[in-house]
Amino acid sequence: MSQEVSSRRAIMRYDGKDFRIIDDEIACEYPLTIIVNEMEFATMVCTPEHMEELLLGFLASEGVIRLPDELESLNINEESGFAYVELKNKSKLSPQHSKRFIGSCCGKSRQFYLQSDVRTAKTIMSKQQISVMDCQMMMNHMQDNSSFFKQTGGVHNAVLCSKEGIVVTRTDIGRHNALDKVYGYCLQNRIGLSDKVIAFSGRISSEVLLKVAKIGVGIVLSKSAPTNLALDLAEELGITTVGFIRGNTLNVYTHPERIIETQSVTF
Repeated sequence: MSQEVSSRRAIMRYDGKDFRIIDDEIACEYPLTIIVNEMEFATMVCTPEHMEELLLGFLASEGVIRLPDELESLNINEESGFAYVELKNKSKLSPQHSKRFIGSCCGKSRQFYLQSDVRTAKTIMSKQQISVMDCQMMMNHMQDNSSFFKQTGGVHNAVLCSKEGIVVTRTDIGRHNALDKVYGYCLQNRIGLSDKVIAFSGRISSEVLLKVAKIGVGIVLSKSAPTNLALDLAEELGITTVGFIRGNTLNVYTHPERIIETQSVTF
């Protein structure tokens, strides 16, 4: 039985004059515990859709696998909230892969700059360029494809874009989860990433920047701000970060050579 991604709940809303009871849609949180080679690996809290993509992207970003064909099996028991993963290489898990809890919030709930981060975060060498108009169009299309956010206001969106348009859109209560779902989709469908762009709904934190580097994309766009550690990592890893994309304005924080004034994608 599939898990619900949202639920309806009666709430009290104040409209500026009076209270009234309305039916509101609330995003669901779903805890998923991952068992790798019969060992408890991690528990994440997520939006329960596209969970196979989520697992593939997460395992790849943690350095457990590089490609889906390294898995012997992957089974998700949605009723119990467990995912069972068997690797073809039974000795692949190393001591730094410790059991941990990965919350739907951001920052200190995530362990970052583990040895696996150093091993899997790629330095981006892409010479791809996009225009200011491209940045604005991609951000607009991300927002246009955010129906779940409009319904609940409680999720993040990650969109992978190319010059031909949107490749895939994924949503989750955890912004790192949304990026893992995009990564998992790319791994499943063997999508090349050197010419792609990620448009993202939340702020560009260090964990988001590391996730983008692990995916292998050279440009990340957001309507929000970056953090200083994210920008330090972006400089080091060769990633162009563009924030505060609102109306006709935007800020280019790192590697500005990829953002030019002319040329546009086709949507």
